[in-house]
Amino acid sequence: MNSDHSMKLDIYVNYPGHCENAFRFYEQHLGGKINMMMPHEQPPPNFPKEWKNPILHAIKEIGGTMVRGADIPGAEPMRSAYLTLRLDTPEKAEHIYNLLSSDGEIFMKMEKTFFANRFAMLRDKFGTAWMLLNEN
Repeated sequence: MNSDHSMKLDIYVNYPGHCENAFRFYEQHLGGKINMMMPHEQPPPNFPKEWKNPILHAIKEIGGTMVRGADIPGAEPMRSAYLTLRLDTPEKAEHIYNLLSSDGEIFMKMEKTFFANRFAMLRDKFGTAWMLLNEN
């Protein structure tokens, strides 16, 4: 198979007014670092007035993948797409599961499956959908 090293795939997630909170939470609990957090200088008139510093563009690296985001009026929780975290130990998988599922929605609880030592599907309190996977 031909591989094009000049191409990278990033993920872009829209949030309804809490992009900065989500990115700071992920930075604190999932590691990596925020590379950019740019608020709107002047929020567009269609933005809710209660949004104090809506984010125009943010970039965060998680596990070698760039996750980009912004605050967008009317943004809804992720559906039919998941960010997948591959974790190297069952203990780390359980820890991240407990962290991300708190105040979120669990689609499939963390358990051993025929294809993984630990696997779970959930949507966190920020509306981001996650698959957690420990294959060992």
